[in-house]
Amino acid sequence: MKKYICELCGYIYDPEVGDPDSGIAPGTPFESIPDDWACPLCGAEKSDFVPYNG
Repeated sequence: MKKYICELCGYIYDPEVGDPDSGIAPGTPFESIPDDWACPLCGAEKSDFVPYNG
């Protein structure tokens, strides 16, 4: 599964880890996260994330 990075703060969403603090279970692909989800570090919108190629 592909990782995504926040263009504003550099937070990397890793689908293998998810975002348990926000209710996103491990194994959840980025595309399956609700549109109202926000970056856990800076609060950026989901639309501020781009595919991470690192």
